[in-house]
Amino acid sequence: MVGTLNINGDRLLQNIVELAAIGSLPQGGVRRIAYTPEDIQGRNLVKQWMQDAGMNLRIDPAGNIIGTYAGKMPQLPVLATGSHIDTVPSGGRYDGTLGVLAGLEIVRTLRDENLQLNHSLEVIVFTDEESSTIGSKGMSGNIVRDPNYYRRPDGSDIQTCLKRVGGNWDEIEIAKRNERAIAAFVELHVEQGPVLESMQKEIGIIEGIVGQRRFKILVEGSANHAGTTPMSMRRDALVAASRVVLAVNAIGNTPGQQVATVGQFQVYPNAANVVPGNVEMSLDIRDLSSRHIDRLLQQLRLYLEEIAIATATKIQILPRLHLEPALAEPHIQRAISRSCELRGFTYTYLPSRASHDAQEMASITDMGMIFVPSSGGISHAEEEHTSPEECVRGANILLDTLWQLDRYYQ
Repeated sequence: MVGTLNINGDRLLQNIVELAAIGSLPQGGVRRIAYTPEDIQGRNLVKQWMQDAGMNLRIDPAGNIIGTYAGKMPQLPVLATGSHIDTVPSGGRYDGTLGVLAGLEIVRTLRDENLQLNHSLEVIVFTDEESSTIGSKGMSGNIVRDPNYYRRPDGSDIQTCLKRVGGNWDEIEIAKRNERAIAAFVELHVEQGPVLESMQKEIGIIEGIVGQRRFKILVEGSANHAGTTPMSMRRDALVAASRVVLAVNAIGNTPGQQVATVGQFQVYPNAANVVPGNVEMSLDIRDLSSRHIDRLLQQLRLYLEEIAIATATKIQILPRLHLEPALAEPHIQRAISRSCELRGFTYTYLPSRASHDAQEMASITDMGMIFVPSSGGISHAEEEHTSPEECVRGANILLDTLWQLDRYYQ
């Protein structure tokens, strides 16, 4: 059956267009921020499609939509797929959405052919992937119990937000899934980067999702008059901070697959005639190996000590986020590669340097991910584009992979 059963590509592509109309932006993008009326309207449309496809539907306390297509052996742990439909403020129509609608289309295809897997198949729409990943964190049991942690930028509280989408903060711990309940989770996603396109590969097989560490770096110097303070007597925080940026760039360019970025930068007092007294900046560092990240951070701290001494400043590095890497299961990678070979699709292995719901799911079940190219490597922008052929190709590989895993987990 692998490589011979095909999803209805026209139906999948039409659904992508219909969902993109909710929260549509002038240049073809989408603004469907979690918990907003647009998000709720989109969720309602997907729920209706799931019900029309004969799926049993429920919403867990974390607000996740879970549609189930019954298998021939419902006592077995389920196979699961899915993603999210919420977007960044100026997003594209494929990020997250492709994974949800491909899962739905696989169910429709099985039903059209009067087929069932042995395992029941779940298609999951995770809540608020773009901001808090509260849906997948709730399902994995990694939720932060302080509701203030999830307060929205507009000031709205998480209790109210979850209630809007059918969740319940007071019962959110019930959203945690038993590790024996899900045999495997496989997510189809657009790459959101340029690697597949640059390599001219049709499918990306994810080795794992990188770990992430984020920090706030504080540089404390001394603000003083720009005209009357001699150069030799300055404690210029901006000069020191500039050296920090170069140090971050240096560790990012050491041997390995890591990336290291300073993306935010604030200078105080930020006046043309004042020697900068303080600088705040961000640090984002990612790699598939936590040990490698630790080594890079150790090297960076040595650089910071040297910079602080050379510039007579004080430099602090404060942790803000710690996400462990999530490795894809080898047998899921093999199922994806075999699907590609049977269909004659080119593929390569690569890490995901962006976070996905699959990263949380890896803590409770076997995880795998399939990437399809993003034109120009662009994502989180209205210009985000993945061709119709690439969308259909990814959905068929997901179908084949789930079919193989249905036999693997007997």
